[in-house]
Amino acid sequence: MADGKKDRVGIVGAGRMGLAMLKHLVKRGYAVSVCDISEKQREAARAAGAAIAKTPAEIGKASDIVILGVGYDDEVNEVVFGKNGLLETMTPGSIIAVSSTAKPDTVKAVAARVAEKGIEVLDAPICRGRFAADSGTLLALVGGKPEVVARARPVYATFASDIVHLGDVGHGQVGKTMNNLLLWVNAVGLLEAGRLAETTGIDLVKLREALLISSGASDALKEWDMISFTWALKDMQIVVDMTDKAGLSLPITGAIKELVKDARRVKASNPPNWTGKGPVKYG
Repeated sequence: MADGKKDRVGIVGAGRMGLAMLKHLVKRGYAVSVCDISEKQREAARAAGAAIAKTPAEIGKASDIVILGVGYDDEVNEVVFGKNGLLETMTPGSIIAVSSTAKPDTVKAVAARVAEKGIEVLDAPICRGRFAADSGTLLALVGGKPEVVARARPVYATFASDIVHLGDVGHGQVGKTMNNLLLWVNAVGLLEAGRLAETTGIDLVKLREALLISSGASDALKEWDMISFTWALKDMQIVVDMTDKAGLSLPITGAIKELVKDARRVKASNPPNWTGKGPVKYG
């Protein structure tokens, strides 16, 4: 803020990621308010030092910057525009930071509507997953006006070691979508490559070690035990929506969208044993 005081931060959606982000904010001296539909998550947020609000509208009234951590586009719209939503109480000059993974057009539409009340939008999806959230080493891919990015940067720096400004509102989501497309291309490829390699009797752990220092390396291979495909179908639906609107024919993209439908079951039950640890169970 211009007077040197820290912005008051609100979080709508204190799930696995939001709760970790909250803890970093509180540790760095930010006043944080939280709204979540889960009583368990609300109590965890309270224990971490946050004030608890019943509705997004209460969050909007108590916050200068509100971070959205909900899961889907319709939830983003409901939190902002629905009954007891943020738009009812947020004041001109405040910021809605969309850290949900959403369609670029959804975030651009939100920005256009809230601008009528003088509210800014930071398009700020995050990468690197839940363990990076715990350690404060997330990557934020942001889109928005330079002055909005500059104001929100200290807030995001509490839990993101890297913040990359990619352009206008919507471009943050484009960056996240391309990141996720490449992640799932690699992850599906590892399911198939692993199955093929296993038929030869090769030591898959030794093969992985070799690939990690070769041109076959990928973050998916490096972090294989943490790949769960939980959000893969949602991510690929966003990719396909962008593909259709652009009028492009991307056959690999279409195939990956179909393949991830069953990939979560395979990964949780009988995946190639790249690390020698066996299947990892996810909640």
